[in-house]
Amino acid sequence: MRALILDSPLLFGWLPTTLTWLGVGSLVFLLVRFRRRWWTRRVPLILLVTGLVLGAAAITLAVWAPFPDPLGWRVWMWSGVGVGALVAGTVGFGGRWWRRVLIVPAVVLVLLTAGVKINAVYAYRPTLAGVLGVPAANAIDFAAVPGTGPVVPVAGWQPPADLPRAGRVATVDIPGTVSGFAARPASVYLPPAYLVTPRPELPVLVLIGGQPGDVSDWLQAGELPTIMDRYAAAHGGLAPVVVVPDATGSSFADPLCLDSRLGNVQTYLATDVPAWVAAHLQVGPGRAIGGFSYGGTCAVQMATNHPDAYPTFLDMSGEVEPSLGDHAKTVQAAYGDRTDPEAAYRATLPLTRFPQVRGIAGRVVVGRDDAIYGPQARQVVDAAQAAGLDVTLSVVNGTHSWTVAKDGLAAELPWVWGRLVSSP
Repeated sequence: MRALILDSPLLFGWLPTTLTWLGVGSLVFLLVRFRRRWWTRRVPLILLVTGLVLGAAAITLAVWAPFPDPLGWRVWMWSGVGVGALVAGTVGFGGRWWRRVLIVPAVVLVLLTAGVKINAVYAYRPTLAGVLGVPAANAIDFAAVPGTGPVVPVAGWQPPADLPRAGRVATVDIPGTVSGFAARPASVYLPPAYLVTPRPELPVLVLIGGQPGDVSDWLQAGELPTIMDRYAAAHGGLAPVVVVPDATGSSFADPLCLDSRLGNVQTYLATDVPAWVAAHLQVGPGRAIGGFSYGGTCAVQMATNHPDAYPTFLDMSGEVEPSLGDHAKTVQAAYGDRTDPEAAYRATLPLTRFPQVRGIAGRVVVGRDDAIYGPQARQVVDAAQAAGLDVTLSVVNGTHSWTVAKDGLAAELPWVWGRLVSSP
């Protein structure tokens, strides 16, 4: 039953297709009447109220600014469909008993369809289980993971007969002991090779999600366990141990991945997270950091400002610099308490730091149709290459969505692995 419904794809296949047809039929049921008064009075009222609600929402988002970029037209269109269905159900509640009975489920079906379509724009939750927050089948209590034991180098490790077919995911607390950053619980992916004895000295990949978002986004939207399990299956159970820490503090917070009055995120990622890894995981010396959107920007920031902690980075759909949508607003929010806020901000930027660091390498991934982040990705790569760094650009199909993050991680994982296991 779980595989049939909860784990069925929500972005394509029978489930979204069926829901779409039910939603379209429900919308027709809510809007189509044969009385002239309905078309001359109620339909204009529905359109007017829907427009007013969307306008109020646009003004609220412009003032609140919870998103670094404007919402796309498809998001607004499907939001309008959902609001219109609510209004139509309210003003049209009447008539024969059977119509009154069907209005509520019809509105619900339209709202569900609109939600699925908006979800598909960002490929945010690929299954119904992810939407409902149902624990993954591969979840494990971190306390149940075997502790320290015999280890062997990756090059000399041979998979044993009892090697698990898939890795496991655990939820852990990584405190901000040095940084003081109040982080939400993190996730850790442990590949099959980590779950046996002796275990190889596996490298560590730290992955950061987008903003706004949840720490679990890389597990749900990014399908991290599936990607890593697939790689491990092709490499005798070997894959990086992946740590997914919180780098924002809450779903809508945006501390810009800086050490500033918005929070000491860089110290948290450069000091607290590696300290926790060293204390609780039995791994090798290789370290890399990657991320999508906010996480991609953060990955480049960490590699350029803390190359000793993360000499390897993977930037998927990141920005050329951290931003709250407006340069002056960003500088003041982060460093308004400094004598020279602009200088303090620019000193941390990757484009400023590239000529000052040596030994780092990275891969930048962007969607082919991403008109906003595509030019910024090329700007990052050009600046890094001008500084003599090993940084290249990869273009995959898609726009600014988790599909790009998934495809980018899968495509660049062999390079990340090769660089990590060759680290001294």
